[in-house]
Amino acid sequence: MNKTLVTIGAIIILALSGIVLVVIPHFSILRQIDHTNIPPVLSEQAQRGRAVYIDLGCVYCHSQQPRHKNFGPDYLRGWGHQPEAKDYFGQNPHQLGTMRTGPDLFNIGDRNPSLQWHLVHLYQPQLVVPWSIMPAFPFLFEEKTAPEEGDVILKLADMGIERENTVVASQRALDLVVYLRELKQKEKPDED
Repeated sequence: MNKTLVTIGAIIILALSGIVLVVIPHFSILRQIDHTNIPPVLSEQAQRGRAVYIDLGCVYCHSQQPRHKNFGPDYLRGWGHQPEAKDYFGQNPHQLGTMRTGPDLFNIGDRNPSLQWHLVHLYQPQLVVPWSIMPAFPFLFEEKTAPEEGDVILKLADMGIERENTVVASQRALDLVVYLRELKQKEKPDED
């Protein structure tokens, strides 16, 4: 048998396999995607916050994929509808998560839009959720004797915590909170 003929045959088989198994399904899926109602792309600050989310490993404890309402209490908790591929448009890598030690964050921006709540929760989670096992992230904050103009101050005194210095959110903390607040997934109108 001629080596050239075998080589050409192998290349043709590989090319046809690639076309049948990769290219055709890819374009078939693209035709099926509903390009209406695609969630807006994250703002620049939210994209930086997403990088902080990834850096801190939040995905190891929080998922972003609620179950269909027939398969569990996610829907009753307000965690959002069962996601579709378009809900993750423009996110790479996707932060779906594999387990839930903490609540699902798919719709946290609608469930809890409060800037102060998120900042205090990052600084000391047990102040706002006493049973939380989430670790604190105090390194995302700075203590200052005199806050500067534009600083976002944590209102810890409202929670009964007295500090000698003022606790101020860093830019990384603010970016992370903007990302969390932009995680808003409206309910699908045809949801049963």
